[in-house]
Amino acid sequence: MKFLLTILVCLFMVPTIGDEVKMQWNENRQLTWDDFKGVPNAGDDFVASTNSGISFSFSYQTRNGKMKMDYEVFCNFYPELSWYKKELVTPYILKHEQTHFDISELFARKLRKAMDETNFGSNPKDEVNAVYQEIETQRRQMQNQYDLESDHSKNEAAEMRWRTYVAEQLQAYGSWK
Repeated sequence: MKFLLTILVCLFMVPTIGDEVKMQWNENRQLTWDDFKGVPNAGDDFVASTNSGISFSFSYQTRNGKMKMDYEVFCNFYPELSWYKKELVTPYILKHEQTHFDISELFARKLRKAMDETNFGSNPKDEVNAVYQEIETQRRQMQNQYDLESDHSKNEAAEMRWRTYVAEQLQAYGSWK
């Protein structure tokens, strides 16, 4: 008996309602300030905010006791939810925001790797969700750690260490682009 299930899950840093405009991560295209379409939050001390995250879909079939899993994973930037304060930004700050987007891409690659390496059992829907939730938790922790250690880009030495680290990790997970 053929069984097909398709699940689409879109999660990102700030929950929203409805379909948001999104831009997929591309190694040949860096963010520009023109990509940031949102309105700055009045109470925020930050100069800019990048809203990015991972979306995925999967389907599976079971035939003769063998499961075949297909999936897609994307790293997205949400322009309408990302913003900057024009009078305060610099190219240095833009690179900080790009690194946030790059961290999300790193975890998209980690999710692809986990999907490739996991032997799903009798409840793939819950198992895929558990894999995703673990990766998403790690992604959010790294995003927070990056801002904490770099003091939202104010600590230049930490900022440069993070940029190098994220670039190296993207290389290390290059097989899962």
